Amino acid sequence: MLELAILGFLAEEPLHGYQLRRRIAHLSGHARPVSDGSLYPAINRLVKSGLLDRRAEPGASVVQRHTLSLTADGHTELLRRLRDADDLDISDSTRYFTVLAFLSRLPDRADQHAVLRRRLDFLEQPASFFRDGDRLLGAEDTDDPYRRGMLTIARTTSRAERSWLRGQLA
Repeated sequence: MLELAILGFLAEEPLHGYQLRRRIAHLSGHARPVSDGSLYPAINRLVKSGLLDRRAEPGASVVQRHTLSLTADGHTELLRRLRDADDLDISDSTRYFTVLAFLSRLPDRADQHAVLRRRLDFLEQPASFFRDGDRLLGAEDTDDPYRRGMLTIARTTSRAERSWLRGQLA
């Protein structure tokens, strides 16, 4: 998710590391905060792999600022990661939203729709946080108000997302 977000935001424009961190935090920081200890090693891996370019420029202080930009190979990798999103990228909501945030970067609408179809297929599978043996439990099956709340929110969110996905695919 982190590397995909880095590639996606840098596909929009070159950024300094702190600008990149803020954009990633706004995208998913409420669910998974991004620390410098994870961001900068990820940036370094992408630079070392030839997917990002790092250019030093004078800063307001003695310390130089670095501008990060996407290379041609980085752009190709971004498109590959979007097109070939793995099962966890489709099933985990936070990871899926990262894919969705940059899905318009895929130039082929058929590729975009293939990703959306995979998400819709996932959402149409019966699911629940709770079971009674092999039987999935719904909100109506529990007296616990908090579990009922979880199940009601999940059902409503899933219904809204499925409706949106069907509209996009129509």
